[in-house]
Amino acid sequence: MANSKRKNLNIGDDKGPNFTFSVDGTGQSAHKTWFRGPQCNFNPTLKNLHGVNAVRDHVLAGWVPEAPLITPQTNIVAFGSCFAEHISQWLAKRNFSVINQKGGAWGETYIARFGEGMANSHAVLQQFEWALEGKAFAESLWHDKNAGLQDYNEEVRQQTRAALLASDVFIITLGLSEVWSHKATGDVFWRAVPQDVYDPALHEFRVSTHAENLANLREIHRIIRKHKPDAKIIFTLSPIPLVATFRPISCITANAASKAILLAALDEFLRCTQPEDSHLYYWPSYEIITDVFANRWLHDRRHIKPQILDYIMTLFEHVWCTGKPQMGLSHAWVRARSITGDLPRKLYPLLDAGDFEGAMKLMEKRSAENQALARQAWAEMQEVPAKPDE
Repeated sequence: MANSKRKNLNIGDDKGPNFTFSVDGTGQSAHKTWFRGPQCNFNPTLKNLHGVNAVRDHVLAGWVPEAPLITPQTNIVAFGSCFAEHISQWLAKRNFSVINQKGGAWGETYIARFGEGMANSHAVLQQFEWALEGKAFAESLWHDKNAGLQDYNEEVRQQTRAALLASDVFIITLGLSEVWSHKATGDVFWRAVPQDVYDPALHEFRVSTHAENLANLREIHRIIRKHKPDAKIIFTLSPIPLVATFRPISCITANAASKAILLAALDEFLRCTQPEDSHLYYWPSYEIITDVFANRWLHDRRHIKPQILDYIMTLFEHVWCTGKPQMGLSHAWVRARSITGDLPRKLYPLLDAGDFEGAMKLMEKRSAENQALARQAWAEMQEVPAKPDE
């Protein structure tokens, strides 16, 4: 059979009329046929994500306040997942007023003791309904991580009500859309059903829908605005994946669906509500973790490397909080990029050990931008010797 030559059909976007554009000085090209409207933000290249301002410019854009709004006198309530607990602990160490801290004035509230376990939007809404609206639930839905029952204690309710009414900023983190619920009422458990309580005639596992989560977000917002019309509300999506799924599919694909449902609900809620509420915000922790850092997990592939987590918290502090942050942003950025291998892994240990010359020798073949970043990180480390716990 004679060899046939592949015919060049001269089709596809790479053959059409293109135009070139620049993002932070890095050139790209795109098809120029289409009308792009008044807002057009192009996707950054890998090089665009090297600089210290990369996340602020390419992830936070459109989501953050013009100036920091949290002062040491600002009362903060944060709950909804383990990621909310990280924010609470970070800010509390910096002497910001996180009023639902364990051991604090309202430390006996469930949002203080078990707030990291309220990872679905139903559980978050229940706390607002119960504390501020006096809603009663027919079933026992609330259990701690050891399956201990937490009842609808009136004293705890009043303490929760007081904490919520005292708050100036709510940080609410959603974590998952897979839930266990009561078949008859549809009421959702905090976590799952304790093994010694489970009854297949009464309880069911299900994936909460986009519509359910959107309705929950709207109701959370309505209740907060009814009682705290001027409070700042910051929603976040936890990047921590499911430890297991109860669906008959792989955990990785179930987790992707779980996060997608929540993210879609959050996005629609914010798109529709933010134009009418200037005190409503989103902190894109999920996107920073999953789209900026490639080598982000510890060996269990669930927990984030602490250096990356510290960077997220440092960035939050720089954007949202007044005063001098615990770490400089270049310092935190170099530390996080070094642990992932995006910068030489020995770079940060050398800087941390005080070997600036060794660090810069290591960076000799790196770009001028990355060399300047290492120098700036070193300068910040001299100014702010304190660093978070390893």
